[in-house]
Order: sequence, then structure tokens, then C-alpha cells
Amino acid sequence: MTGQTLKLDDALYHYLLDVSLRESPLLRRLREETQALPMARWQIAPEQGQFMALLVKLLGARRLLEVGTFTGYSALCMAEAMGEGGHMICCDLPGEYNAIARRYWAEAGMEERIELRLAPALETLAGLCSHGAEEFFDLIFIDADKANYLHYLEQALALVRPGGLILFDNTLWSGRVLEAVPTSEDTRAIQALNRKLHSDPRIDLSLLPLGDGLSLCRKR
Repeated sequence: MTGQTLKLDDALYHYLLDVSLRESPLLRRLREETQALPMARWQIAPEQGQFMALLVKLLGARRLLEVGTFTGYSALCMAEAMGEGGHMICCDLPGEYNAIARRYWAEAGMEERIELRLAPALETLAGLCSHGAEEFFDLIFIDADKANYLHYLEQALALVRPGGLILFDNTLWSGRVLEAVPTSEDTRAIQALNRKLHSDPRIDLSLLPLGDGLSLCRKR
């Protein structure tokens, strides 16, 4: 037995992928094209995408919201998992990578399920709240500007239904969360979010050492 999570070296990580990853050829092409971009570090790991797709299926989620979409890999993983009749709203800023996302969504036949809204996400979320979408969404995935994570938490709690999930990415931040006096605003924001989630009575919580850290928050 082991009393803590195993540390994965390269060999064990590749074994994990070999025996568990069921990535489609299309998703693999999207991930590989994304890796050639200067902002490739924004891409989630394939095993994280597969895990999030499983959460969608376990939850029976049909109404999804994503904050921070980039080239659309995570959105595609979840949109395919939610099945017929599902709808997903993706929030991002205008960028050349938007075209990559739309191209792969169309090739996968998912363009009718995914709605991309290009504007500051805080504005998009506020608009959803003001137009009657409170407690509407089954699952919300947040992987955007870290400085606004606490603001996204409050908006997500208003928008997700009781029993629904809010997922925060990068909550281990490559270990930078351990810095005693961080100089980065992003690091300070993630530290503040993690402390807030730990003490927040509105949610059930689990922080998983998956990818760069993935926090699962179930709204009570």
C-alpha cells in the first residue's frame, strides 16, 4: 500500500496512457496541431480530457459551460460525451486559435452543440446571470485568466445547478502554489482560490493531481 499519490516518471506516465487513453484520431490531430502553437502550454493533457468526458457521462450533463476554450480540445471531449440534445457555451477572446477550434468541431459534427462566445468571460457570465440562467448548467469548466478565478467562482456558483460540478484547472500551478512570497499575480490568485475552496461551505471539494491540478467542486 502507499499513503500518498504516486509520482509519475515518464515511463509510468506513458504506461498510464498506453493502458487507459482512448483518444480518437481526430482528437489526437487537434492536440498535436495545438502543440505546435506558441501557447501550447494552455492545452490540457489528454488523460484530463478523457476524465472530464467521463464526468459528463456520469453526471448525465446536457448543459455545459466552459471559460477558456483555446483550440477547443476540452470542449470537444465534453461535447462528444454529453450526447444528443446537449448544448455547450464556450467563452473565450478573439484569436487565431478560434478557427482551429471551429474547424475540428465541424469535422467532428459537433458545431451544432457548441456555441462560442467571443468576449471577456466576466461579461459573458454576467449576461447569462442577468438573462435567467441561474442554476441552469450541469457542469462548468474554468481554465482562463487566473487573476479572475475568485470572480469566476462566484459567477459559476450562481450559474451551476445544485448537484452540478465546477472544475478549475491549473490549481497546482506546476508547484508554484508553494511559493511563500509569490511575485506573480496569477500565483497569488490560485493560492487564494485554493484557500477559498477549502473553506467554502457551499461546495464539496476534491483537488486531483491530474494535469496541472484539477479541482472538482460539487455545489451543495
